[in-house]
Amino acid sequence: MPMYQPSGRRRDGGVMYDVGGDGGHVLDLETAVKDGILGGGGGVVCGTGVTEKLDLKKIIEELESIDVPSVFICPISLEPMQDPVTICTGQTYERSNIVKWFSMGHFTCPTTMQELWDDSITPNKTLYQLIYSWFSQKYLVMKKRSEDVQGRALEVLETLKKVKGQARIQALKELRHVVSVHASAKKTVADNGCIGLISSLLGPFTSHAVGSEVIGILVCLSLDLESKSNLLQPAKISLMVDMLNEGSIETKINCTKLIEILMEGKDFESEIVSSLSLLVGLLRLVKDKRYPNGILAGLTLLKTICLHELVRNSVVSIGAVPQLVELLPHLNPECLELALYILEVLSTLQEGRLALKVCPNTIPNVVKLLMRVSESCTQLALAILSAVCKLAPVECASLAVEAGLAAKLLLVIQSGCNPVLKQRAAELLKLCSLNYTATIFISKCKLTRTIQ
Repeated sequence: MPMYQPSGRRRDGGVMYDVGGDGGHVLDLETAVKDGILGGGGGVVCGTGVTEKLDLKKIIEELESIDVPSVFICPISLEPMQDPVTICTGQTYERSNIVKWFSMGHFTCPTTMQELWDDSITPNKTLYQLIYSWFSQKYLVMKKRSEDVQGRALEVLETLKKVKGQARIQALKELRHVVSVHASAKKTVADNGCIGLISSLLGPFTSHAVGSEVIGILVCLSLDLESKSNLLQPAKISLMVDMLNEGSIETKINCTKLIEILMEGKDFESEIVSSLSLLVGLLRLVKDKRYPNGILAGLTLLKTICLHELVRNSVVSIGAVPQLVELLPHLNPECLELALYILEVLSTLQEGRLALKVCPNTIPNVVKLLMRVSESCTQLALAILSAVCKLAPVECASLAVEAGLAAKLLLVIQSGCNPVLKQRAAELLKLCSLNYTATIFISKCKLTRTIQ
């Protein structure tokens, strides 16, 4: 919703209001009634010809995401007014807000800061009618559009029961578009028990053209436990994995998101995602720097998969560790935290630690991330470095010090980080210092005399 901008557009005998949001559409009460912008009698005429009184508060809540003319916004709360009142300076506010302002001992106009010569408030009925009519009309348009969308969704669902081949693909494309744009269409699909119908189109003989549309629809819907259980059938998962490896980038992302949704169930079995083909497909998606959304979706699913201990060795075996390490300098903060989390989890395995140790860029890439992104990233990076340095103290600790680790650890210890993080930094610093005399270690830390 827009910030308040005082319009100050007034004239003798009436008030002019700018309801266009851009200063180009100015109305007074007479013009508003003449043009049909104001309803008569405080109601709204529905298609049946019956006047229905709508609840303004409910309407405003349902239309929360739309742009509202600034003149309808209370200057105090920056929210649409439901009971506008005017004070002696001519400024209008939501009643509850200005009453609260006065109760706090203020005797000034919140907008102009003028001292008030009168503390009375007058209902602004003209503005109320404008607000009520504007929101009511927007609401009825939305309601009519929603009804049309629901009807169209039902028609497409009925068509899907009858057609095959190219006609089925076209029907799926239309349904996918409708459910991706309109929340009412999603509800229609769910309320009419059609998620099962859509899911049934996935199987061992489903073409990728049909499968990509079906999966594009399913990721837009709220799936219940029964629907998830149905989609976890091996044949359906196998199709998703195939499309993850061979489909378009949009299909790959949707397959990844759908598998992530299915893994949220309590009865999920890790064997379902232990497929090397799935893991390889995810790594390919994550490595494709052209598609940030694909990187995020892939890392999110890979993190969820790594929560299952039985799958972690498989993740290490396909070379995930060095590939993720090489990606670290190129990731945005959200993806970076996911990648570090995965590497930290894999560092709990002997195979994972070995993979981290033999990767030449593990230490330099991870050291650079200390105290640079977030406390969470620093904590994960410290855990990874600790695991590697403890595995080979002489070799790795020396490499870490040469990469600037000691100075970074001192920054962590002196920062406002949590005590556990500081303790871990102190322990790692002590480990790094064992291979050096005090004088040499201090020089390696590049410390000033004050810090020494």
